[in-house]
Amino acid sequence: MKEMNEKINFTIDQLGPCKVPSPIQLARHHGDFKANYVKDSSFVRYKVNVFKENNDPDDALDETNLIQKAGPREYIYFNPAHVTAGICTCGGLCPGLNDVIRAIVRCLWYRYGVKKIRGFRFGFKGFFPDKGFSTIDLDPTVVDDIHKIGGSFLGTSRGGGDRVNDVCDAIESLGINMLFIIGGDGTQRGALEVSREASRRGLKVAIVGIPKTVDNDLLFMDRSFGFETAVQKAKEAVTAVHMEAHSQINGVGLVKLMGRDSGFIAAATTLASHETNFCLIPEVPFDLDGPNGFLAHLEKRILNRHHAVIVVAEGAGQELLENLNEKDDSGNKKLSDIGTFLRDKINDYFKQKHIHMNLKYIDPSYQIRSSVTTANDSILCERLGNNAVHAAMAGKTRCVVGLIHDKFVYLPMEVITLKRNKIDPEGAFWRDALDATRQPILMVNNMQTALEDMKKRAVADNELAQKRMEEFAEKKAKASE
Repeated sequence: MKEMNEKINFTIDQLGPCKVPSPIQLARHHGDFKANYVKDSSFVRYKVNVFKENNDPDDALDETNLIQKAGPREYIYFNPAHVTAGICTCGGLCPGLNDVIRAIVRCLWYRYGVKKIRGFRFGFKGFFPDKGFSTIDLDPTVVDDIHKIGGSFLGTSRGGGDRVNDVCDAIESLGINMLFIIGGDGTQRGALEVSREASRRGLKVAIVGIPKTVDNDLLFMDRSFGFETAVQKAKEAVTAVHMEAHSQINGVGLVKLMGRDSGFIAAATTLASHETNFCLIPEVPFDLDGPNGFLAHLEKRILNRHHAVIVVAEGAGQELLENLNEKDDSGNKKLSDIGTFLRDKINDYFKQKHIHMNLKYIDPSYQIRSSVTTANDSILCERLGNNAVHAAMAGKTRCVVGLIHDKFVYLPMEVITLKRNKIDPEGAFWRDALDATRQPILMVNNMQTALEDMKKRAVADNELAQKRMEEFAEKKAKASE
């Protein structure tokens, strides 16, 4: 984001002053074995890296560099007896959805005494009368065991976030005054528009997002829930395919993992498995053919070590495949299948070379998405859900809860939807992944062309983010008139 022209404003929108004493009994000071309330004046610094030689002028202690800490406030905006809360899950499945739902319900019920909680079924579609999906009354008894199963207890679907008026009609007719929306960046953009429409109607509704992306590609955040579970399950697939490859004559194991625009799952699985020889991600281009192409390097590996394991992210190498020119209901570009493409190309290559080879291909993506969380992911989900409730009860809106520098914070929806986070090909994380695979830094035949392509992608990402930032600023200015 440092390449963008404008600073980022991390100020959180507030429905109004907080005058209601919180039912959560905490302390104001240390030394009494009680946790303390969190003040709105408690922040986490966005920029923590120091470059002394640059004399960086952006180290300001203001809203452009400080992110509000999450947690329970001493005074809250809503009277818990008057609250009707809503929860929905949108987009694709992700490990931890049920853990987050459970945490929200239990925090509302036990910590704040909120007894009216509605679950909207099948994402935004659950708000539309023409779909015919009734809401579910939620309480601790209903949700206590849902973390033990995968998927979403409320169901999920893509799309519908553009039907802003219909969503607000449902919010208004059902008397919802706080809504928790669990979903990715597209979902949060929809939630942002819903919140703006609610404000135009004069509705005092706190809309708080719990960002969900198994790809771990949320801007600014350390880790998104479900990511660690995905890596654990992906590692199991790599372990299995490695045994297949190692047990065959010139065995090749190929695993396709999730990662539309970012290769975090593929790279993390590579580091965790210790058995991957090639990791292909969207951020780093590669040629298929030619003396420095991927197939030539795979051949060298097979002739030298007689087995190889390849991990490829689903968004890698899309420039090598036919463009589908289609989008799903969430507006995401539909990807061509890089996994089956590579499988067939590898088989054809070795057949033409008259080199015996045995390839095994695994695509565990849907199995991973529906998995029950690991312990660490379950802990993250619990704390995200709790802190989302604290935000809503304090009247914070148009914000999401996340983890930054190992601290739970509140971020404006606008900033996390500017663009997706991606692996830095020159950063330490990818450097360590390359150390694990010992693959070439770039498997391309024309280095200059590859570098220019990477620069174009970076420029396009930042231009999109800049455009979105300007649009958000314009809408905010209009709303305040």
